This record gives sequence, C-alpha cells and structure tokens, in this order.
Amino acid sequence: MSESATHAAIEAVARNSYGRLVAYLAARSGDVAGAEDALSDALGAALQRWPADGVPQKPEAWLLHAARNRQIDAARHAQVRKKSEPLLQLAGEAEEVATMHPTFPDERLKLLFVCAHPAIDLAARTPLMLQTVLGLDAARIASAFLVSPAAMDQRLVRAKAKIRAAGIPFSVPEPPEWDERAAFVRDAIYSAYTAGWEGAGADGSTHHALAREAVELGRTLVQLRPDEPEAHGLLALLLHCEARRPARRQPGEGEGKFVPLDRQDTALWSRPMIDEAEKHLRVAAAFKRPGRYQLEAAIQSIHAHRAVSGVIDWPEIALLYEGLVRLAPTIGAQVGRAVALAEAGEVAAGLAALEAMAVSRTANYQPWWAARAHLLRRLGRQAEARDAFERAASLTDDAALRTYLLAQAAR
Repeated sequence: MSESATHAAIEAVARNSYGRLVAYLAARSGDVAGAEDALSDALGAALQRWPADGVPQKPEAWLLHAARNRQIDAARHAQVRKKSEPLLQLAGEAEEVATMHPTFPDERLKLLFVCAHPAIDLAARTPLMLQTVLGLDAARIASAFLVSPAAMDQRLVRAKAKIRAAGIPFSVPEPPEWDERAAFVRDAIYSAYTAGWEGAGADGSTHHALAREAVELGRTLVQLRPDEPEAHGLLALLLHCEARRPARRQPGEGEGKFVPLDRQDTALWSRPMIDEAEKHLRVAAAFKRPGRYQLEAAIQSIHAHRAVSGVIDWPEIALLYEGLVRLAPTIGAQVGRAVALAEAGEVAAGLAALEAMAVSRTANYQPWWAARAHLLRRLGRQAEARDAFERAASLTDDAALRTYLLAQAAR
C-alpha cells in the first residue's frame, strides 16, 4: 500500500473510531486528557510504522494496544504506583479485546454522561462532549459557541482536569440524575449532527462521518433507554434530516447547487431512513410526554409527507412551532415559527415575529436574515429583501448556499 493510501487509512480510522478509543481508555483510567494524549501518540506511531509495516488487520486494536502502553509508560514515569494499577489492569483487558473480539466495547455513552456531570462547568459540558466523544477540534467548537479558540481550549482543559481530580465515575446515572444529564447529552449529539450537516458542502466525507456518528450515538441512547421518549424524538429528527442529504445539492460544478427543502426532489430521499424516523416518532408519541425533539421531529415528518401528498401542510407546521416555542424558545424555533406563519398565509405576522426578536440575538444569525429576506420579498419590499439576502450570504461559510442567496438577491 502506498504512503498516501496508508495515511488515508489512518485518517479514516481516526475519524471513525476516535470517540470509541478515547472513551474506552478514559473509562478505565479516569483521565480524559491522558487518554487523548495517549491516542494522539498512538496515531503518531501509526503514521511512522504503518507505511513500512502495512495497515494492521485490526487497526483499532493496534491503536488501542499502542495507546494503553503509552498510558502505562506515562504513569510509570510519574512514579505513581496507585495511578499505574488501573492502567496495568487495562493492559490485560486491551490485550483480550485486541486478540479475542472483533471490536472493543463502546464506552462513548458513559463518557458523554461524565461530561454532563454537575461537577463540570455548565458552559463546558456540551463543548467537552463534542471534543472528547465526537472528535471536533477546539477551533470549530469555539466558532459554534462564539468564543475565541484560546478561551475554548482553556475551558476544555479545566473540565478534563476536573474529571480527573474529582474522580467522576464512568457510569450511566440512574433517575432522577439521568434526566438532567441526559438533556445535555441529547443537546451535544444534536450539536454534533448540526456541525456535520452544515459543513457537508465544505468537506463531504469528513462532515458526513461526523453526522453519521451523531446518528449512531442517537441510536445508542435509544438502545440504552428505550423508555425515554425524547431519545426517540432526537433520533427521529436526525434520521429525517439525514434522509434528505442526497437531495440537498443539485449536481454541478464544485459542490453543486444548494436546493431548499421545499424544492428538493423527494425521489432522492432515503425511504428506509424516513420509515425508521417515523417508527421512533410513533414510539415517542405513545408515552404522551411531548418534548423539544419530538416536536422538531414532528415538523420534519410533515415535510417528509410531501413525498406522498405532494404538498406541505404549513398550518400544521405553524401549530407545532407554536408548541415548540413555548417549550423551547430557541432562536431557531422562533425563526422557524415566523417562516411557518408566512407560508401559512400570514406573511406580515411572520415578519413581525422576526422583527420582535432581540437584535443582539439576530445580528449575526444567518437563518434570521435569510428568513427576513424571503418574507420581505413576499411583501414586495424588493430593495430591503435584496439587502437581507446579501447579509445572509455574508454570514455563511457554505459556498453553495452563499451562491444561492446571492442569486436570490440578484432577482
């Protein structure tokens, strides 16, 4: 295998298995930062050895073996026998996993709950999950949370030190602690999926892998707690969104042209994913405990029904958004409600709802400007609509979406 092919193989393993490897190592050492460092060293060793030796038959097991050796070496170097004991135990477990099992146990959910522990600073919990379990780097997380990369890096370092110092157990909590920490876990999974979804145009393979992993974590939540309706609701939402990925871009030069949801070719949507999403939505509804993700999934379900009916029931969507805004008044929900009102025939009311939102929240929120542009055009206020489309275009890193918005401005 060529050196470039070997490097590609290493990148693929790192992309697909980073979270599982970190979670497995950290669950046994209690040290998230140490697990990340050990895995980083193991990946570095792979870059040096695999081009000459070839990619191992079980690359994840090879990395696990190399990483646990580095953890043990680090503990011995520090001459802390008490710290070395659990790592020596890990050596035996890792050897067994490497030789007797096709894969190693998936401990990511435990690590997610560790990151959501009350001892961790509230502002650090979701970013910590995104980095340690899902592999996002600090710069991307900082951008999503509107802080500097340096500040985010410090926040993450402090959180990992807290996990180690406090000896936070790697376990899935029982009720009622489950409810509080599960909410942060769901939000982190959704944030990771959103990062993969929004970045699909920039680097399809990498970002699609991130979105796919978020979906798998959603499935893991459902498997662990099938009696939790919001877990089913979150998974239904992710599946409905992921089902439409092939239709988001029209084949063309570069990344292809951006296609709005209401103009997508429904024949390109994944029917199996939609069916799976609908199954989880029905299971969630049977509990009669509505929540944010169930409502968001129900909205996407109505959009999915266009594949059957050929129309979108905007009044029903507007009604669901009313409930969503009352339950979870996020900026995204409020913008969605305004658009739904307009599409249901109340354009002026939709624009008024947008303009009632605080300027501090909307000034740099791209969907708000895109929605405002759309509604202004519907009202015949063309010059204002053009300016809003141009502002929306300036606020996105997605080249295909930017091209689409600028084309709307030119109209």
